[in-house]
Amino acid sequence: LWRETPWGRRSRERQRQVMLFLVCVCVCLSGAEPLRYSLAEEMERDSFVANIAEDLGLSPSQLAARKARVVCEGNEQLFHLNRNTGVLTAKESLDREEMCPHSDTCTLFFKIVFENPLQLIRGQVEVLDVNDNSPVFPEKEMVLEIMETASPGSRFPLQSARDKDVGSNGLQNYTLASNSHFSLALGTRRGGVKYAELVLERQLDREERPQLNLLLTATDGGSPPRSGTAQIRIVVRDANDNSPVFGRELYEVRLAENSPPGQLVVRVVAADPDEGSNGKVRYSFSQISERSRQLFQLNPDTGEIRVAGNVDFEEADHHNMVVRATDGGGLSAHCKVQVEVLDVNDNAPEIAVTSLSASIPEDAPPRTVVALLSVRDRDSGDNGRTECSIDGNVPFSLTPTVDHYYEVRTTAALDRERTAEYNISVTAVDWGRRRLSSRESLSVQVSDVNDNAPEFTQEIYTVSVSENSSPMVRIGSVSAADADAGRNGRVRYALVRGEGAEEPAVSVNAESGAVFLLRPLDYEEVRALEVAVRAADGGSPPLSAQAVLRVVVRDENDNAPVVLHPAAESSGGAAGELVPRWAQADYLVAKVVAVDADTGQNAWLSYELQKATEPGLFRVGLHSGEVRTARAVAERDAARHRLVVLVRDRGQPPRSATATLGIALVSGFSDAHLRGSEEAPGAEPEGPLTLYLTVCLACVSALFVLTAGAAVAAKWRRARRNAAEGLPAFPRSAPPSSAGSLPRSSAYDVCLAAGSGNSDFHFLGPLLPFFPAGLPPGPAEQRNSLCLQAATTLGDD
Repeated sequence: LWRETPWGRRSRERQRQVMLFLVCVCVCLSGAEPLRYSLAEEMERDSFVANIAEDLGLSPSQLAARKARVVCEGNEQLFHLNRNTGVLTAKESLDREEMCPHSDTCTLFFKIVFENPLQLIRGQVEVLDVNDNSPVFPEKEMVLEIMETASPGSRFPLQSARDKDVGSNGLQNYTLASNSHFSLALGTRRGGVKYAELVLERQLDREERPQLNLLLTATDGGSPPRSGTAQIRIVVRDANDNSPVFGRELYEVRLAENSPPGQLVVRVVAADPDEGSNGKVRYSFSQISERSRQLFQLNPDTGEIRVAGNVDFEEADHHNMVVRATDGGGLSAHCKVQVEVLDVNDNAPEIAVTSLSASIPEDAPPRTVVALLSVRDRDSGDNGRTECSIDGNVPFSLTPTVDHYYEVRTTAALDRERTAEYNISVTAVDWGRRRLSSRESLSVQVSDVNDNAPEFTQEIYTVSVSENSSPMVRIGSVSAADADAGRNGRVRYALVRGEGAEEPAVSVNAESGAVFLLRPLDYEEVRALEVAVRAADGGSPPLSAQAVLRVVVRDENDNAPVVLHPAAESSGGAAGELVPRWAQADYLVAKVVAVDADTGQNAWLSYELQKATEPGLFRVGLHSGEVRTARAVAERDAARHRLVVLVRDRGQPPRSATATLGIALVSGFSDAHLRGSEEAPGAEPEGPLTLYLTVCLACVSALFVLTAGAAVAAKWRRARRNAAEGLPAFPRSAPPSSAGSLPRSSAYDVCLAAGSGNSDFHFLGPLLPFFPAGLPPGPAEQRNSLCLQAATTLGDD
């Protein structure tokens, strides 16, 4: 676990102070005066504009670190900022006349956007005009019909030349070729447009000269200057006493944009008191721009000016034109028409996304900037004022900055497991009478943070496996789920082992959680085992959870029954059991005692007589293993009998063992003993059996002196020693059917005389205490004989 130190607190305090200082600097700079630069038009692409790094007092490395970039208004990016050098260059050659056709000044606005922290710096580049256009007249030849009665001083407007350049490079002067009748008068209209009028200096005489040709030259102020020429053809008409007269010299009209075609704009009226053709007036445009000619149509008979095209306030807010009224005699008059275009709310706000974070971590603090966007409305006044909002109930808000820019910030903590993606719908609405709106959708992904630990589907998983199963067998699986995604949600499994613990018998697959057996298990040694399983994700740091895996071992019938009595060596030539000749039916001859280390039905034992010298004389209890006489013993029965008893369990497949009993029929125990001494070879008194019995007696005598606790410990060690010498191992606990077949209330005392073939069989009552780990001391007067006492009961150890 991470523990905060005083040094860490001081370091974070300094970081917060530095961040606060940077935010203050950003706020101050964002409200400062914009950067102003100029660039001549028609410069080659990648032309140098300015060094932003020097002007801002920043190093190029700071520009790169703060991810500085330039953003131009509109969709076209005209400039490029080199982060490595801080140099601002023009991406393409700029044509002022194409970019700003209706403005004398051409200013391009841009913004320098810094990230980390966010900062906006406004800038503008003025595209300087270059004298690359010559003045051009609308027509190469202008025809003027002038009555010969025109008095000196009469003025005749001429078509103005157009020069796309502005300022000193624009149209500056008109000159007229030398002649004896006309001079040129210059004037300036509204907006600074220069025009020329032909002034009659000397009265015309049609009979002397019916037509004059003049050369009109328009010159700009460039260096070197450019010029354009047009021919003026003067046609002298016969006398017409009266010229048309307009009611007003200036017609001022207001027209709403988007007016439908055919709508009446204004009607100009000129009167001529002459009669006939000399008094019939026709109207025509004398001076009009090409764009205005496409938008307006003049009826030559009525003087009505109607809308012919789409009048757009955003394209031009006013139109100027000169209307000429000409009578049938060729006399004319002129009036000016000024059309002011009124703005209509016909443009919806435009939302432009300047910066957008494709993803944001779910542990991002509130007020984290997600996106930067700008809103622009091409209308004017209230029609161009906008307001923005975010639709729906999402944890984001809009914060206005400068110049109609907005920041999209988070308002609350995010949870990827609840919502992995947000579609932020931003709506911009203007303030027009008929409010227009636009909508922009921002898609923000919430990136995962390792904030969820794996969860097991169960606290304890129990699986079972048969004993002696082969290694690497799948015996089950564990499963844990992690709500995180990607690496944070990838779960790996492992067993938890304590220090010094032995290697477990099972393993778990790290990827799938499958549980495999590593080595065979023995039910008789291990009934069940438990291990802890840990599930850890791939986060940093990883989170984990634990569950318990319990493996239950199922018993298999892998142990055959073991016969405890009679012992294997008792089935030799000597008679094992003695039966008196007077024995009646159901006389208890012996009891076959067997155990099975398995459990359940694998340890349920049954006994049956497999082979007998006299099959009808003896029978065996199916479940008790007691050998009894099936009928009374007769004198004709043979003296010796050999029985083979089959002990079988109920496992699948069943396992079995056999016990061989030697039975002697005797009239008296002493006679049987004598016959046994004569028939059986004498045993060596110093044989191994005598030595074993002597050692056992000494051990048993010593055990009696110890305390009760020492007797229990000696019993455990003796049992282990007997197991090491090849004696059968007994299960610690077993059901009543598997503990043996000798009831608690019955006991047997078999006394075998060492060195003699005679045996005595006595049926006694319960013998207590019972010493399974050693041999109890026998009576001294029983011919130095070894007494083996066996007492067992169903269900006891």
